Amino acid sequence: MSKTVTVIGLGYVGLPLAVALAKHFDTVGFDVDARRIAELRDGHDRTDEIDGERLSASTLALTDDSNAIPPSDFYIVTVPTPIDAERKPDLSLVEAASRTVGALLPAAIAAGKTPIVVYESTVYPGVTEEVCGPILGQVSGKACGEDFFLGYSPERINPGDREHTIEKITKVVAGQTPEVLDAVADLYGAVTSGGTFRAASIKAAEAAKVIENAQRDINIAFMNEIAQIFGKMDLSIWDVLAAARTKWNFLPFTPGLVGGHCIGVDPYYLAHRAEELGHDPRVILSGRGINDSMARFVAERLHGARGHKPGRALVLGLTFKEDVPDLRNSKVADLVAGLAELGHDVTVHDPLADSPEAEHEYGLTLDPQALERTYDLVVLAVPHRDYRDMGSEALRQLLAEGGTLADLKGTLDGQADWTL
Repeated sequence: MSKTVTVIGLGYVGLPLAVALAKHFDTVGFDVDARRIAELRDGHDRTDEIDGERLSASTLALTDDSNAIPPSDFYIVTVPTPIDAERKPDLSLVEAASRTVGALLPAAIAAGKTPIVVYESTVYPGVTEEVCGPILGQVSGKACGEDFFLGYSPERINPGDREHTIEKITKVVAGQTPEVLDAVADLYGAVTSGGTFRAASIKAAEAAKVIENAQRDINIAFMNEIAQIFGKMDLSIWDVLAAARTKWNFLPFTPGLVGGHCIGVDPYYLAHRAEELGHDPRVILSGRGINDSMARFVAERLHGARGHKPGRALVLGLTFKEDVPDLRNSKVADLVAGLAELGHDVTVHDPLADSPEAEHEYGLTLDPQALERTYDLVVLAVPHRDYRDMGSEALRQLLAEGGTLADLKGTLDGQADWTL
C-alpha cells in the first residue's frame, strides 16, 4: 500500500523535497503562506529551485489549509530555524509546525497509521526529542514512542546549486527506534541516488548538520581575518591564495560576506547549546564575530579607497549569494548600512531580489534604473550572472570620472580598482 507523506513548509528545502517525494508517494505540500501556495499552483516558484514545467507536471498536492491534510504515514517538517535579535535560537517556527502536526496525529492514528514525524530543520542536538516531541504529545494527546514516533534527516539544500540536489545527495537519517530508522531510510532512499547514512541517534544527526556549517564558517573566518591582516600590508589576499592553492592539501576557502540561512546562523545554535552546558565556545563565537564584522571592515576599506570622501555609491547585488533570489540574512545589507553611515549616498541594484522583501527585511529600495546613471564608487558585491556577463568594461561605464570599481569576490580577474 502506498505511503502518504505530508511536507510542512515549502521553501528552499521543503519544495524540492516534496516534488521529489511526489514521484514515489502520495504527497501533500503544506505552507501557511497562502500567496506561496497560489504561486506554486500557477507553476511559479519564487525561490527558482523548481522550474515551472517540472512544477506543473508534478502530482504534488498543495494546500495552505491544515484541515485539508489527509491522514499521513510521514509528516516532514522543513521550516526555517532563524536566530533572534540577540543571536539566540528562534524555535518559534519549528514549535508552531509541531503544533500543526500534533493536531493532525489523532486522525492519522484513528485511520490505522503509526505516523512518523521527521524533522529536517537545523537545530542544536536535543531539540527534536526534548522540544518537538513533547509538543506533539501535548497537542495530540498521544504518546510519543508508542502512538507516533520521531525521525530526523538534516536538510542539505544549497540554494542555486543544480548539482547537489535532493535526488543526488547522501541523506543522513535517524529514527527513534531501529524500526523507525528503517522506515525513514526507506523513504529517503526512494528519492535519492546518493543513498542514506544511518546516524547512531537523532542527536548525532542533529549535531552532524550543525557542525557542517560551523566548520565552513570557521574556515571562512580565518580567510577574512588574514584578508584584514594582508590589507594592512598592502598585500592582495587573492595573490596569496593563488600561491597557497598549489599545495595539494590547502583548503580552497575564500574571504567574503557570510550570510544566508545556514552558515551565518547555525553556529549560533551550537554555541547556545554549549553555553547552556557551561562550555565557552570560543572558536565558534570568535569565527562568528569576525564574519559578522566583515561588512563594516569592507565599508571602511572602500571609504578609504575613496580618500575618505563620501560620494555616490552603487552596490550591485543584495542577495546572500550569486544567482539566487534569497535575501535571508544578507550581509550586503550591513555593507550598505556601513557605507551610508560613512556618508555615502548608496543605491542598490539586484536583478533577482524581490523589492517588497528588500524593503520589508532591510528598509532598502531596489532601483531597477540604477544602471542608467554613473557613480563615484561601484561595488560588485554579489556577482550574479547578469553582472558577470556585463564584464569589467561595461561596469566601468557606470563610473563617473575618477570613480572606483570594487570587486568583493575576485570575479573580475584583477580588472577592478579595488579588491578585498
